Amino acid sequence: MPTPTSIVTGASRGIGRAIAIELSRTHRVLATYRGRRDAAESLRDQAGVEIAQCDISSADSREALIRLARERFETLDLLVNNAGIAPRERRDVLEAGEESFDELMATNLKGPHFLTQLAARWMLERKAGRIVFVTSLSAYAVSVNRAEYCISKAALSMAAAAWAQRLGGQGIPVFEIRPGIIRTDMIAAVESAYEERIAAGLLPQRRMGEPGDVARAVRAIADGLLDYTTGQVINVDGGFHLRSL
Repeated sequence: MPTPTSIVTGASRGIGRAIAIELSRTHRVLATYRGRRDAAESLRDQAGVEIAQCDISSADSREALIRLARERFETLDLLVNNAGIAPRERRDVLEAGEESFDELMATNLKGPHFLTQLAARWMLERKAGRIVFVTSLSAYAVSVNRAEYCISKAALSMAAAAWAQRLGGQGIPVFEIRPGIIRTDMIAAVESAYEERIAAGLLPQRRMGEPGDVARAVRAIADGLLDYTTGQVINVDGGFHLRSL
């Protein structure tokens, strides 16, 4: 049996890095990065993955990534749309400008949506493969000081549903993984505040998530354990999504 193949976007740090390391145990991995080549090279050295620079917001960059993957891989078994960014500056929704909105939409929504289009066309050649969208609890939990981020993730959640509907009958299940509060660079500035809120009962499971928690959810998908659950939203959030009185 040939070794299965995967693309993981935004893999140089945080959640993407953990996913790439987890998948490297069983897959050939093409891991993308945008600016931090040093971090990507350390991932390559640690896990034996291949790396490629890719600005997911750029059509030319997305197309180049798929061309490179086709040169390296005969088939694509798994696409993990993980790349995403937070606002450069948190600003109230009354004050935040269009530049930040456009930047987040291009990277967090347009990029993964159209990368999936390219990957899905390839997967349809043999009607096989799996696709994962990594969104966020911000797909439904509002933060008025980073509304553009929440809007991008809510829209990405719908993109995942659209792709699950379109590809479900073609042997290509699609999943959305919704991380909660995960210990990454993205929350470093507010990590201590989150820790205090978690200790006070914000989450039913009273600990912050780790990138490996998300990676293990991807593992279950990669191993085919969830193939009859296309369109499923997997909350990796310590129970944040639960409602209680």
